[in-house]
Amino acid sequence: MSVVAVSLVVMSSYNTVIALPTADRTRAHAFARALGFETPGERADDGVPEPLRVQLNQQASVMYVPTGGFGWITNGRPTAQSGSSECLISLQVDTTSEVDELVGRVDAAGGRVVTGPEQKSYGYTGTFTDPDGHLWEAIVSAI
Repeated sequence: MSVVAVSLVVMSSYNTVIALPTADRTRAHAFARALGFETPGERADDGVPEPLRVQLNQQASVMYVPTGGFGWITNGRPTAQSGSSECLISLQVDTTSEVDELVGRVDAAGGRVVTGPEQKSYGYTGTFTDPDGHLWEAIVSAI
């Protein structure tokens, strides 16, 4: 006779904030707004919310931190140079048309399309960079 033990760990629900360095807050803000994201907060003298938070959904946001202050947060650890990727910010959407529309706005918003929308084994996806070179993906996941 075998006994199967089942353990269910219940974790708290956390809000996720991804901090990314930016060389230009105004450019990062314009990019986020052009893609249709909210940037809540009180405006600083430059007209950009301080801190610059891009709300992706109710529990996830990107915080753009000026490059000079990013080392303070990471306690001096090296930061990836523009053009290299330490992570991929994946925006999971519901339809292929949402992928097409989001990726279609990237160039005019100051980013760069890396791979145009296409069907892959893991989903319908397109990748792009923000103006600072951070890699993003819009995807309808097949997984």
